[in-house]
Amino acid sequence: MHVKYLIIGAGPTGLGAGHRLRELGETSILLLERNAYTGGLATSFKDSAGFTWDLGGHVVFSHYGYFDRLIEDLLGDQYLEHQRIAAVRMFERWVPYPFQNNLRYLPKEVQWEIVEAMLPGRRPEAHPTNFREWIEVVFGAGIAKYFMVPYNFKVWATPAEKMAYNWIGERVSVVDLEMVLKNLVLELDNKSWGPNNVFRFPLFGGTGEIFNRMGDRLNDFVRRNTDVVAVDPVAKSVRTADGETITYDNLLNTGPLDLFVLNSINTSNETLRAAAANLTHNSVYVAGVGVDGMRDDPTCWMYFPENNSPFYRVTNFHNYSPNNAGKPGASRALMCEVSYSEHKHEDLSTLMETTVQGLVNTALMDENDRRNILSTWSYPLDYGYPVPTLERDPALRVLQPWLESCQIYSRGRFGGWQYEAANMDHSVMQGVEWAERMVQGKAETTYVVK
Repeated sequence: MHVKYLIIGAGPTGLGAGHRLRELGETSILLLERNAYTGGLATSFKDSAGFTWDLGGHVVFSHYGYFDRLIEDLLGDQYLEHQRIAAVRMFERWVPYPFQNNLRYLPKEVQWEIVEAMLPGRRPEAHPTNFREWIEVVFGAGIAKYFMVPYNFKVWATPAEKMAYNWIGERVSVVDLEMVLKNLVLELDNKSWGPNNVFRFPLFGGTGEIFNRMGDRLNDFVRRNTDVVAVDPVAKSVRTADGETITYDNLLNTGPLDLFVLNSINTSNETLRAAAANLTHNSVYVAGVGVDGMRDDPTCWMYFPENNSPFYRVTNFHNYSPNNAGKPGASRALMCEVSYSEHKHEDLSTLMETTVQGLVNTALMDENDRRNILSTWSYPLDYGYPVPTLERDPALRVLQPWLESCQIYSRGRFGGWQYEAANMDHSVMQGVEWAERMVQGKAETTYVVK
């Protein structure tokens, strides 16, 4: 079999590419998806108690008119829109997010320790060489100590000194000393920062409903339960697990770039192999806890820098849509995320137990809630986040040009390995822009090798 456009993976990027190719009139397209479903990391699952769970805290917000129109077309009026309410759990209290903009909720002595470390002449003035140094330069030693360093280790499961900082952009609210002091003295809140301060969510089916519908639209072009085991860049062919060979003119990979180079292509080029081996990821254990009964809590999600819980984030998933809960309107869906890696070990066999205890420790559950648990569900993601290490950009500068010289393109959360361009809208648009580049010769703007 031969196709003009072969796409490995039917997650957001692969589906975005396939959808746009069809809009542009292309018909020689095939998406190969190893799972029985489409959506990749944006898939949702329903457990035996009727709770719907995402594979992490996905929300729909956008930087792109195309993506907005696509979501509206896919969901119609079957979505809810929310004003983001987020908080940080510290010192047995809730601090509105962003933490650095709402220090007045902290104990007075901690407020002063943080502000003192931000005063002129107190922060390091040397140009930072890694993420750990950048934290100190931008926020000072106080915010670094209480929030930025411990929280980021819980998220990335990677020491901050091993990470770069050029990925940050709109991902982190940087500090403004004048605003910090004004908010403290006048007791003001600052809660609306960020691109996701308003977001949408499907009324039914979780985030996965979006990509189920995209997959259904491309049904004739998607082959599920088909794993690619080998790629020959010279012959421009792939071999599937069932032994079929498919040739192509252009190939888009959306799976993990390191595995694609090291295993699927299995190149003997040591420079390429070394670059692929320098790409680092963490793993994430997603734990869903369904609890009977409701609370008056409009919070969307919460962050946890302290060590009295294993998770770095918990989502009140029932607030996204009541239909995410097993008993809509009468039960809560607490979706927790715990990272792990060679730098941060977790015992998966006991992690649900420690997660529930962490929910009690952080006041999201009490002992009575423990007795009213309706469901526990978990999903360990081997590939959770592509970590922006110091070695990442040099590795991409080796790998991506070589792949493109073979008319192979690698895009998406792990295909492109750029966390800063891996939101849901980014991921879909990486596929859309690749399709437009192939057919119309347009330049890609969302994914650019640095």
